[in-house]
Amino acid sequence: MHRSACLLAGLAGFLSALPAQTPATTRPPPQRSRRSSSPARTATTGAPSPPQLRKLLEDTGRFEVRITEEFRGASDDTLARYDLVILNYENKNLPDWRWGAQAEKALVDYVKGKGKGLVIYHFSLAAFDGWPEFEQLSGGNWRPGNGHHSARHDFTLKVTDASHPITRGLPAEMIVKSDELYANLRWQPKENYRILATAYDDHALYLGKARQPIPGAGLDQPMLWVHEPGKGRVFVNALGHDLAAIANPAFIATFLRGAEWAATGAVTLAPPAN
Repeated sequence: MHRSACLLAGLAGFLSALPAQTPATTRPPPQRSRRSSSPARTATTGAPSPPQLRKLLEDTGRFEVRITEEFRGASDDTLARYDLVILNYENKNLPDWRWGAQAEKALVDYVKGKGKGLVIYHFSLAAFDGWPEFEQLSGGNWRPGNGHHSARHDFTLKVTDASHPITRGLPAEMIVKSDELYANLRWQPKENYRILATAYDDHALYLGKARQPIPGAGLDQPMLWVHEPGKGRVFVNALGHDLAAIANPAFIATFLRGAEWAATGAVTLAPPAN
């Protein structure tokens, strides 16, 4: 089945996928997806903007992407055509930047009730403080007093669960060049997430300036995880701070394979050659 994507950009932040016609070739069908991102992240920081992420998705031949800038006021009908939502949004803890009860319920019902997919990307983990259903979908979140990182640096992404479709066939270790390594997130009960890959947070890199606990020399921190709430599928990728970071092969492979799994429950994209 051919699937296409709608990329949401602006005050709503997600991407979703919708079935279309089956292509004439035997190539796996594209996913229709929808994505949104906050302008506060894209205007001045060099963070990935919708066109860059859309290109990554569409270049696979598995996604067609649409972009929209506003999700407030959305309903079940807004998402009915789509199989996947990719969230790239952070509301800065501003109540006026919340989506409202109707739209927020529509997203939860879309995943848990209708069995669709959700990808939560990088700093979107900081969105929607005080929305318990979102936190349950996320598994882990950046919250006041929970969530920090040392200066961006190179580190090794280690696959800890190679049996999941997203990580099956990936190298056991992949180098991530100059990215942020999130640590000390606020986690849900362990039954709310399944960790696929971690990275070692070297506490020496904080140079004595950490504002949150850093016990010992360092800790392995989750970078990729999944959750299957209700009938749906959620993939979380904490990598990809900016345009340089999303060019990392480790980010590209995991982001795209995670998006396909969230949309379909399977992964047909081949692991990277190197």
